[in-house]
Amino acid sequence: MLTPVTDEDGAPFWEYAAQGELRVQSCADCGELRFPPRPCCPHCQSFASEWRPMSGRGRIWSYVLPHPPLLPEYAAQAPYNAVIVELADAPRIRLVGNVVAAPDAPLNSVDPSRLRIGAAVRVAFAKIDGVVVPRWLLERG
Repeated sequence: MLTPVTDEDGAPFWEYAAQGELRVQSCADCGELRFPPRPCCPHCQSFASEWRPMSGRGRIWSYVLPHPPLLPEYAAQAPYNAVIVELADAPRIRLVGNVVAAPDAPLNSVDPSRLRIGAAVRVAFAKIDGVVVPRWLLERG
């Protein structure tokens, strides 16, 4: 499996994920949220930042089912999904991930026919190859 490459700007995101928290960088001066993390606010050019907790709820903004799988390591898990999730409490923030049946479930654990644009999801965290990553669970209802 691919695991994220951590840089200085994004390191806090992964540190919070390891604690089971979804947080997004925000400007400590103007309050605007930003993702991906970066040193300077694109709105006010401040270098002051903080990390705000998010509810972990969102909706599927877009998704794909790679056919065939683009990387050989993923062939055994096809069909799997790759989703873009728009956060409920920060609609301009979108995160990439996978919808799974349970945090540690394989990538193909959700039938692709259950995925819909706008479907409600919530974050869950799984340790993959030593790194805790956010994944998404479909909300019931």
